[in-house]
Amino acid sequence: MNRFRLKLAFALLAAFTWSVGYARNPAQPTGIFCNPPSGSATNPLPANMCFQLNVAYGSDPLQKFDVYMPATLPHDAPVILIVHGGGWYQGDKMDPDMVRNKVEAWVRTGTIFISINYRLVPQVDPLDQALDVAQALAYAQGHVSEWGGDPDRFILMGHSAGGHLVSLLAAEPSLATSLGARPWLGTIALDSAVYDVPAAMNNPDHPALYDFAFGTDPALWNAASPTTQLRARMAHFLAVCTPQVTGSCTRAQDFVDKATSYGTEASVLQEDLSHEQINEKLGLPSDYTTVVTEFMDALYDGPLN
Repeated sequence: MNRFRLKLAFALLAAFTWSVGYARNPAQPTGIFCNPPSGSATNPLPANMCFQLNVAYGSDPLQKFDVYMPATLPHDAPVILIVHGGGWYQGDKMDPDMVRNKVEAWVRTGTIFISINYRLVPQVDPLDQALDVAQALAYAQGHVSEWGGDPDRFILMGHSAGGHLVSLLAAEPSLATSLGARPWLGTIALDSAVYDVPAAMNNPDHPALYDFAFGTDPALWNAASPTTQLRARMAHFLAVCTPQVTGSCTRAQDFVDKATSYGTEASVLQEDLSHEQINEKLGLPSDYTTVVTEFMDALYDGPLN
């Protein structure tokens, strides 16, 4: 299959995936609402928890996020803002693997959890997507007191392509602060799809979806590359990787090594799980969840850097 047909196939798949995702998430209640302790037959969201769904942070239909809150609204609570994966061309903020176990683990202990959607390739490129994440962060920080959260106690988390996007903002936080976002406490990349974009694109064996996402312009490669954009100390960073994917932990370690050379508190957490399980299993009782929780707890109680 030539490059044009490959890109056309990806575009059609992206459009189909978005339409299916939109169709499976029918109209939800507006404003803050809560499920009773026994759950709700008409709403599959967790029991004994409160929500505000489809909060618009921009004008595009995909520029929305969902907020998960404890049943008793907290005051100045810590916040996790999570970014789904999907190869930059698919994925959804309500994907069960993205929210289910994490919400059960952390919202029930008093954390606000915000899961965002963002515009997808081919409508935009990954740099635009990072700016969507930045815009969502700024909007969420500006309104989080409505949900009981503290705008100065945010942590960014993302899986796969979402891991790349939060890593890019971590490396070049001015992308977010220029849109009104406040500094955040730290970033967790769950098996980021890529750190060094130019190196990946110059590798002839890179996945075809990288061509679809990053194209042929080296200027975009550099602008959307966390490794390239990392030029100074950044907020605390945790890179989760898997030895089951060739190069995953090497790439994570290279990025963390560069970050620490600038004085950043950064580390790699290696988990013997699949790429998908790195996301799905986080939140279930395990040493993995414990380490990530301890990383976040230390930031919530400590200084920004």
